[in-house]
Amino acid sequence: MDLSQIPQLKYTGSNNFFLLSGPCAIEGEDMAMRIAEKIVSITDKLQVPYVFKGSFKKANRSRVDSFTGIGDEKALKILRKVSERFEVPTVTDIHEISDATKAAEYVDVLQIPAFLVRQTDLVVAAARTGKTINLKKGQFMSPESMKHAVTKVTDSHNGQVMVTDRGTMFGYQDMVVDFRGIPTMKQYAPVVLDVTHSLQRPNQTSGVTGGRPELIGTLARAGIASGVDGIFMETHFDPANAKSDGANMLHLDHLEKLLTHLVALRKTVNGLQ
Repeated sequence: MDLSQIPQLKYTGSNNFFLLSGPCAIEGEDMAMRIAEKIVSITDKLQVPYVFKGSFKKANRSRVDSFTGIGDEKALKILRKVSERFEVPTVTDIHEISDATKAAEYVDVLQIPAFLVRQTDLVVAAARTGKTINLKKGQFMSPESMKHAVTKVTDSHNGQVMVTDRGTMFGYQDMVVDFRGIPTMKQYAPVVLDVTHSLQRPNQTSGVTGGRPELIGTLARAGIASGVDGIFMETHFDPANAKSDGANMLHLDHLEKLLTHLVALRKTVNGLQ
């Protein structure tokens, strides 16, 4: 994958990790702009290549009354506004074949959710848009099996593909990241570590996913030390009241300090290679 082919992605020659970050879901224009403005100011300062992340809809919900979105077109238009205002690329996840062409009109990177990454028709539809594709590793899949998901994209004449590890299901209510899988998956495509989703505590009796946000820094540093190419991290200025995945998001106020530490660690790791 050539990072420079992602439109508006800056600092690709900085030898830094790249960052996919933003709220779990687009809750409205004001919140999206507020979060994007803060992250862009930090990543510009640290010269970290940055892609704004926001889901235009949430299809995988534990309960039928969970927040799913503000409307597809409304949310996608907000993602386009973020891109235009701050001159950064955007990424959103898709869930149905019809989502691929629809979302591709508004964003630069299409993300395949972990639970859907084995759905061949969905992956191929996304790849055929020509957009960069981010494949989330299924919680139920081995690192080696992601080779076949990557091949579905490249066989569709799209070489712009990355793999994101978001942990492996351990029992019913926990996720574990096996860092041995990072070098394995790097043989197939650039690898991103999804720090915040890897700290989820799914299948809670309340029907609302829990999390361990106090471990975000620990997991992110371990990812950089293990050689990941990118970091995926959801953030919000009020996680406690976020409409989706607030239990495992990083508070926006803590982002600059963490990214500063990760940039310093990345320099050390680069010096050892």
